[in-house]
Amino acid sequence: MYILIVKIGAHNNGNFMLLVNAKLATMDGSEAYGLIGQGALAIEAGRITWAGPQAELPQRFTGFETQDLEGRLVTPALIDCHTHIVHGGNRAREFEMRLEGASYEEIARAGGGIVSTVSATRATSEADLVAAALTRADALIAEGVSTIEIKSGYGLDIETELKMLRAARAVAKTRPIRVLTSYLAAHAVPAEYKGRADAYIDEVCIPGLEAAHAEGLVDAVDGFCEGIAFTPKQIARVFDKARALGLPVKLHAEQLSNLGGARLAADYGALSADHLEYATETDAQAMAAAGSVAVILPGAFYTLRETISPPIEAFRKHKVAMAVATDCNPGSSPISSLLLSMNMACTLFRMTPEEALAGVTRHAARALGLEDAGLIKPGYRADLAIWDVEHPAELAYRIGFNPLWRRIFGGEF
Repeated sequence: MYILIVKIGAHNNGNFMLLVNAKLATMDGSEAYGLIGQGALAIEAGRITWAGPQAELPQRFTGFETQDLEGRLVTPALIDCHTHIVHGGNRAREFEMRLEGASYEEIARAGGGIVSTVSATRATSEADLVAAALTRADALIAEGVSTIEIKSGYGLDIETELKMLRAARAVAKTRPIRVLTSYLAAHAVPAEYKGRADAYIDEVCIPGLEAAHAEGLVDAVDGFCEGIAFTPKQIARVFDKARALGLPVKLHAEQLSNLGGARLAADYGALSADHLEYATETDAQAMAAAGSVAVILPGAFYTLRETISPPIEAFRKHKVAMAVATDCNPGSSPISSLLLSMNMACTLFRMTPEEALAGVTRHAARALGLEDAGLIKPGYRADLAIWDVEHPAELAYRIGFNPLWRRIFGGEF
């Protein structure tokens, strides 16, 4: 894949550009996508300077280099706020096993699942991890994604967790993409610590977090609160260390059962709780009070052929922001299409197309703690996606179809 970066002009304030004859889906929380039917948008020095009806365009922008979008739709660039794109190997054989009747939990307890990817990741060099991750990042970039969250969690020893986080940082140095990292050593108990989860927390997870933080590799701390992983009490110890280091937290919670992970996340003011198939209305109330985002991951639900859906109506009722992400990973969600994830969120969970688009823009930014992305708004980064569609609902409606015309990243095509 070749990615063309076009510098868009010289000006005493830096790069500048004016987009005209555009439909703008500002995603500002107003009704109907915040849609401006005949809009214009000005960019200076990589930031949005002005956006609104073209008829109201201020005079000072008329000298800017102009791009006529011929009526195309402009949205904030998409944000994939939950991925595991750095990993070694694949788990295609486990896919077969599930089709033959084995459950995800049965596979995990037999030494498959996350632990099988751990062996492959430990054996893969940092350079090879980066090369493999770039193929997945390229697929997302091609769909208008500007920002990706990448988790560790397939090392489960200090050295490999750090290797994964360095590989994640390298993705952002190699492609025009913004990467935020999450430290997820509390993902599973490795074979060498079987039956000794607390020792693993003490000897690997917490010291590894300290080392990763000292190296500047961590933007947030995550965990997997589940019967096949860690208890709320064990996760709380990791979160206490994150709090001491000044790092925000997020949590895989209530995916396979309800252990109280969503409430734990809320108690710690987590940026998000993710999956949430077994969450309750009480969980939704706690998340609403904490301001935690519910990250909806239909790819895992689909791949694992689950039957319990996240409580979407409870999240609506209590005004819990809902993000949507791919959960791109080798086992439970081998999906590298955020557009497909939007469609799945609508089809499987009855989210509306507008909720799905908000879920990969405004709410996804919030799930990552970003305050300069996810909206078309003056002062925000000029990370934009331009689409050959008539209406924003088409982005969630089509399956296996990518209508991206161009992507703008930091003010550059």
